Amino acid sequence: MRDLFDADVVDHAAPLAARMRPRSLDEVVGQQHLVGGGAPLRRAIEADAPPSCILWGPPGCGKTTIARVIAGLTHTRFSTLSAVSSGVADLRKVIAAAEAGRRDGLARTLLFIDEIHRFNKAQQDAVLHAVEDGTITLIGATTENPSFEVIAPLLSRARVYKLELLDTADIRRLLERALTDPERGLGRSPPVIEEQALDAIANVAGGDARVALNTLQAAADSLAGQDRAISVDDVAEVAQRALPYDKGGDAHFDTISAFIKSVRGSDPDAAVYWLARMLEAGENPMFVARRIVILAAEDIGLADPQALSVAVAAQQATHLIGMPECTLVLSEAAIYLARAPKSNSAMKAYSAAVGAVRESGALPVPLHLRNAATGLMAAHGYGKNYQYAHDYEGGVTPDQQHLPEELSGVAFYQPSDRDVRP
Repeated sequence: MRDLFDADVVDHAAPLAARMRPRSLDEVVGQQHLVGGGAPLRRAIEADAPPSCILWGPPGCGKTTIARVIAGLTHTRFSTLSAVSSGVADLRKVIAAAEAGRRDGLARTLLFIDEIHRFNKAQQDAVLHAVEDGTITLIGATTENPSFEVIAPLLSRARVYKLELLDTADIRRLLERALTDPERGLGRSPPVIEEQALDAIANVAGGDARVALNTLQAAADSLAGQDRAISVDDVAEVAQRALPYDKGGDAHFDTISAFIKSVRGSDPDAAVYWLARMLEAGENPMFVARRIVILAAEDIGLADPQALSVAVAAQQATHLIGMPECTLVLSEAAIYLARAPKSNSAMKAYSAAVGAVRESGALPVPLHLRNAATGLMAAHGYGKNYQYAHDYEGGVTPDQQHLPEELSGVAFYQPSDRDVRP
């Protein structure tokens, strides 16, 4: 094995987050389900048999770090590409070098592709054969769900390891390590920092180690030459944390799913929280408004038919006034829907009817329900024996069949005990 990192060579001009990058598995904070004692990935690394894998997780959780640690602790030649700036030609160069090294008896090649989800199908196909025949060991890093962003043949040849956001205790450990490390961190001349300020950094980081360390460095730099401790206010002043949200990625779908399920679960507090998360992160308010209209019909339905009117009014008002004032409209609608009684009987009725249509096909419309627009049509029985509802008591025809004969007696609508009766 070799050490990819030389502890005697530290670029003190590099950002603190880069200098504090772990050099061993024991230095990795969090992800113990992967690299803790006895964990599957750790066992493979210690056996010098790292598998081709996809490291999937949010920014700052350690994907690149783990890839570099694997390279440093195994008999491999490490190559790295960024899917943002590399293409098929770059992949072919790495693969050709790996094939030559294999013929010459050199160590196998470990290829790390950062943001692999940005490679298109042709680019991912270009690396497939080399992974399949063992020419390279691939480690791909992605913030997006590989089920959707990585081609199936490549996924079938690589293991997917899911990394999680770091919790605040993990972030605190990283910050304390940076404050005391004299070689890579701030330990040679550590700044004084209030405990509450450390907590504030850990909270504002949102599970992202890079954000936490960069915030610490920014706070320390902002007080350089001043004889006082870093305070919570200092942290708030330098912290620039954008909410993690990609309008086409997992954060988008996960957050709207949380919003929908909170409304459905009659939790107005959670509903308005997830609404705020989306809108403050830059989500299109019309997307949210459309989902509210759907929720009104799907989950409130006939338990409170007025909910649909509220939702449609909110959608129209959002279109009319836009941000930021439409947040008030959407908040009112979300809270109304969350507090409303729930019934999905209309949705279930339609689903049942769809099932019958697909199973039975285009059954003929009963003759008595057809419109006899011409004398010829009437002669062929169109409209014969049709019972006009208004001629009957209560406006209801007691024995007229409105379904095709083959579906006589079938009940698609099953009323909920919460449905409002007209």
